[in-house]
Amino acid sequence: MSDKENWKDELQSAFLYRTLAEVEKNTPQSRLFKQLAQEAESQARIWIDPLPPWTPSLRAKWVASLIRFFGPRPILSLLAAYKVRGLSIYTHPLSAHLKPESADEIGSRHRHHPSSGNLRASIFGINDGIISNTLLILGFAGASMQNHELLLAGTAGLLAGAFSMAAGEYISVRSQKELLESQIAMERDELQKYPSEEAAELAMIYTAKGMEPHDAEKLAQRLIQNPELALETLAKEEIGIDPRSLGSATQASLFSFIFFSIGAFIPLLPLLVSKFPFSLFLSLLLSSLGLFLTGAFTAFLTGRNLWYGAFRMLFIGILAGFSIYGVGWVFGHHVI
Repeated sequence: MSDKENWKDELQSAFLYRTLAEVEKNTPQSRLFKQLAQEAESQARIWIDPLPPWTPSLRAKWVASLIRFFGPRPILSLLAAYKVRGLSIYTHPLSAHLKPESADEIGSRHRHHPSSGNLRASIFGINDGIISNTLLILGFAGASMQNHELLLAGTAGLLAGAFSMAAGEYISVRSQKELLESQIAMERDELQKYPSEEAAELAMIYTAKGMEPHDAEKLAQRLIQNPELALETLAKEEIGIDPRSLGSATQASLFSFIFFSIGAFIPLLPLLVSKFPFSLFLSLLLSSLGLFLTGAFTAFLTGRNLWYGAFRMLFIGILAGFSIYGVGWVFGHHVI
């Protein structure tokens, strides 16, 4: 970016920091954002000094309005995209017994394995495959379709859904990754341009999280001495992301395709080995069992009650099933 674009970005950040400070009022967060606003203005002067007249853009004013209306927490990802730092104070606050003692501890804290995104895509894929294809088959069954027609509908639903899920997952993960990569690249440039100012911002964040100012400054200075660790820490503490856990769009897409297909094949299998209406009964039985197990597994991963998670998922599936069967019956008997 040009010097003009850089100083405008810094002033835009300062404007949003002051809006955050205004919303947070008399809190540690408010003091942090006021300090970050001053730092952003100082960094703007590195690019152009003295600063020329500047007014916030319509986009910056729009983001400020969202901050005032919704508060910062619901729009953290949007704020990160607008070069607002210090957001980890909302997502990773330091408690008294978890204050970092070394730069290495900061580097390892909150490190997530990239496979967590694949696990999410797998669970969502198999669950969505079961529900969507079962509902599609039920809708056709409500219209008094025969076994071969249900089989055709289920096969089409499996293929269309799997490719749609894979494409959607790829675009979603890739777009998010590109956004995060651009923010990390921006942090790398800033770290090379003005390392002392970046260290000061880190110290402010740690102080707002509960560290003693002297300890925060000392730790920030030690971090800046290691460029790679400094970049990783700045990304975590200022943006709230882990550079090592951006995930793979291709992997997420593949996992989504495979597990959606597995889920969608569950209600389809009885149609291949049995005849209507017994095949429909088996399809519903297998789908119910699949929803029950995926609900229990999801509850297990989130630490919630297994029975509650399993029956909640099953209830949602049954409710949706009755609804779509009714729609199919109405269309089959009174519309078509």
